[in-house]
Amino acid sequence: MARAQVDHNAIKFGQVTIVLMVAIAWLFDLVWLVPLLAGVLLANVAWPVWGPIRLAYRYVILPLRIVRANLVADEPAPHRFAQGVGGVLLVAAAAALYGGVAAVGWALAALVAVLAAVNVLWNFCAGCFLFYQLRRAGLLRREPIA
Repeated sequence: MARAQVDHNAIKFGQVTIVLMVAIAWLFDLVWLVPLLAGVLLANVAWPVWGPIRLAYRYVILPLRIVRANLVADEPAPHRFAQGVGGVLLVAAAAALYGGVAAVGWALAALVAVLAAVNVLWNFCAGCFLFYQLRRAGLLRREPIA
């Protein structure tokens, strides 16, 4: 079965964006950035081609030649799943931050940022790992790959 082409630099750009936004939110106590980032990640999952991070990568980062595309034969589903998990964790973080439990909110946001940084630095995607474990357990079905 042929695999789809996934631009791993687009994924890395998204992860660096996550790390930077969470760090800025925490450093300057910009709580509103957390639900904004959650919305951005969930939009990227719902509309992979039209998600805000993907559009910034395609129409700003690539044309400026900050990085080049790095197409790899890979499945896009695990990466979307990982972004979805990050988005859901950031929704929980935002709820905690606005619910008066700042330590829990910032800890959840930091968890998302640390896991994104781990993928950038060591190429280990915890969300992808979870995806494959759930699939292996029969809890996720295999999607046909175009």
